[in-house]
Amino acid sequence: MHIHLIAVGQKMPAWVTAGSDDYQKRLPADLKLVSKEISLIKRGKNPDIERIKRDECKAITDALPKNAHVVALEVTGKKLTTEKLADQLGGWMLNGQDVAIVIGGPDGFTREFLQQAQQTISLSDLTFPHPLVRVIIVEQLYRAWSILNNHPYHRA
Repeated sequence: MHIHLIAVGQKMPAWVTAGSDDYQKRLPADLKLVSKEISLIKRGKNPDIERIKRDECKAITDALPKNAHVVALEVTGKKLTTEKLADQLGGWMLNGQDVAIVIGGPDGFTREFLQQAQQTISLSDLTFPHPLVRVIIVEQLYRAWSILNNHPYHRA
């Protein structure tokens, strides 16, 4: 099974790559994480936010693997505990279908994109910078895997 992490924004700080890579390397070979960055559309003075969101969502849609289960990370999405994420991961793994977890741009997704996603998940009521979200989601996927496999990493 592949989990595709699709994120708007490029040229992340080195700590983002280091943090994400560290947890990604811990995942087993049968749970492969594939990262894909989408170009952030420049926002100048008086930007047309709806057009920008449409263009970014179009680029995201074009990058989605065929027949993947699409999960949008969205502030209004369903809040999950780590244990519920582990259950979700277990279900995804049993299903065998690739999963695409999508991190939108700073202005979020279009309504149409959210309606097309099979799931929307919120990581927290807090607001995180997009680079940090990349590290958090990869760590949480590793933690969820560790719960499913009785690995001592998760000690809650």
